[in-house]
Amino acid sequence: MNLISIQSHVAYGHVGNSAAVFALQRLGCEVWPVHTVQFSNHTGYGAWKGEVFAAARIGEVVDGMADLGVLGACDGVLSGYIGAVETGQAILAAVGKVKAANPNASYCCDPVIGNHTRGEFVRPGVAEFMRKRAILAADVVTPNHFELDHLVGRETRSVAAILSAVDDIHAHGPRAVLVTSVRSDATPAESLDVIASDASGHHLVRTPLLAMPANGAGDLIAALFFFHYLRSGSVADALARATSSVFGLLRRTRDAGASETVLIAAQDELVTPSETFAAVEVGL
Repeated sequence: MNLISIQSHVAYGHVGNSAAVFALQRLGCEVWPVHTVQFSNHTGYGAWKGEVFAAARIGEVVDGMADLGVLGACDGVLSGYIGAVETGQAILAAVGKVKAANPNASYCCDPVIGNHTRGEFVRPGVAEFMRKRAILAADVVTPNHFELDHLVGRETRSVAAILSAVDDIHAHGPRAVLVTSVRSDATPAESLDVIASDASGHHLVRTPLLAMPANGAGDLIAALFFFHYLRSGSVADALARATSSVFGLLRRTRDAGASETVLIAAQDELVTPSETFAAVEVGL
């Protein structure tokens, strides 16, 4: 499988492409990374150095691959955090070029907007771009619970309300939806839920809650879910595999007392998770 991953890149730590590329490669996926920024570290540290690349750089890199005649062999495009609307527009243009070369290629959009802890943290216009443009172009969408609420314009508390919101996303075009960091009124205090859905139905995985910082966890699970979904065609299988791997990585990170995900040291969790969680079907 060949995937283009258009995301940020940091020298220290594992977020964006610095998380997704190695994880996908460890699973045997050929990754063609396109970086939107090159930073020293995750911005959550409060200070960083580096450069935000011009949106035109994305088109230049993709055009270079097109000149090689390889876009027809690309199975999908993955995108994550965007720093500006212009970057998002360049990503959608790149997706269009890939799909023109390979109509069977899929686009996975991780619509980064914010989370329940920090609130909305993207620049003005980005959330609206995600809602009105990106998810309409995507085949797979991977919001967290906070982002799901923003995309549909209402707060969801019950499982039924969450599933209804997921169906609203499907109605805009995406065939598969993954919702991470789900805390419904049915989620036990010591647990965390992840929900995935496609034409086969809605499925849920529940894991113990790991109270720790998890920079890059969303980038990892989006990449893993997309890969497993394309490979197996089963949303339940992709949900179970991706969630089990990320949980194992985060638990190993907690046990190591590390401030960054121990992606390299715990890489076996990507292939053979130390604990597996089954997906169960849920309904409205």
